[in-house]
Amino acid sequence: MITLNATKRTETGKASRGLLAQGKMPAIVYGPAHEAETITLESADIAKVLREEGESVVVELSGLGANFQALIKEIDRDPVTNQPRHADFYAIKKGAKVTVSVPLAFVGESAAEKAGASVVKVMHELEVEADPAKLPHEIEVDIEKLAAIGDQIHVKDIALPAGVTATEDGEEVVVLAQEVEQEPEETAEAPDMAAIEVEQKGKEEEGETEGA
Repeated sequence: MITLNATKRTETGKASRGLLAQGKMPAIVYGPAHEAETITLESADIAKVLREEGESVVVELSGLGANFQALIKEIDRDPVTNQPRHADFYAIKKGAKVTVSVPLAFVGESAAEKAGASVVKVMHELEVEADPAKLPHEIEVDIEKLAAIGDQIHVKDIALPAGVTATEDGEEVVVLAQEVEQEPEETAEAPDMAAIEVEQKGKEEEGETEGA
């Protein structure tokens, strides 16, 4: 498990924004057995964790007394640079399981797609419950099971690692194969013969009038 070194933080509000310029990131940690505490992390350390492990990951926090496990609950990012600028950590009670949304990774090739069908990914992450040490970084979904148009893969069909349980309804559709909708071909409109005849007749009458 990855260990992040944290220090207690006294700066709050606008005063904490200057930490980013110093290569540090403000954060907060809280939990059922942990009173809310403002902390500071090294920006490079948290950026590496997010890059390599993702956001829904359990880490070990040190520097705040006895080490303890915490789930990265939420990351606030700069809307322009997308760089993390604040984090919420949820301190995990020892021995307790956690509920986390884990990204889905779609693998394999679908025979239905090879035949011209469209593979529609209905879900992109799956909420699961597990011991923090057994949480997967991602969950694979084998789309080879989609052999024909109309085939579906449900939550109950996904092979989960030992000790990991899905909290979603087993009948929820994760991915499906459907027929590709064909856009109607544009056809040239047939000329309105009646309108043409009226127009020609009007020109003829106009010519007769001028010649009179």
